[in-house]
Amino acid sequence: MNPIHITIQTEDFDLSAEVAALRQHDGRVGAVCSFVGTVRDRNGPEHGVAAMELEHYPGMTERSIEAMVHEAFARFDILGARVIHRVGVLAPLDQIVLVVVSSAHRGQSFQACEFLMDYLKTQAPFWKKETTPQGARWVDARVSDDAALARWGIEASNAGR
Repeated sequence: MNPIHITIQTEDFDLSAEVAALRQHDGRVGAVCSFVGTVRDRNGPEHGVAAMELEHYPGMTERSIEAMVHEAFARFDILGARVIHRVGVLAPLDQIVLVVVSSAHRGQSFQACEFLMDYLKTQAPFWKKETTPQGARWVDARVSDDAALARWGIEASNAGR
């Protein structure tokens, strides 16, 4: 079984099913760490995010994420990784992204999961548009996202582009 599974999809995902699939038939797994990102109204109730639309370039996006996962395998002692990222129109509280990492020991899983999320936030080719009562606008990268990636020794300057 391939230890790397990457999917870009419009459909929702089931965390427990993805964890089970990652652990299946691998008795070496002693730890599984996961992250689930959701659509939130980061602007507060006065601005009300009604929807988030995510776009990507099919093929290019999967290759980019696959390279990130290979980098995680090179940096950490992990056994498997699953990344699911949704695209299309999503509503508040909808799940957007799933990262699940398995390893023999929890520390490596935690670190690899956090590394992959920091990398996804800054380097994965996705474009996000928020719809609020004031209209639709593209969401810019944040300086804090670049700083999170920098702690892994990777420089990025996505904020304000």
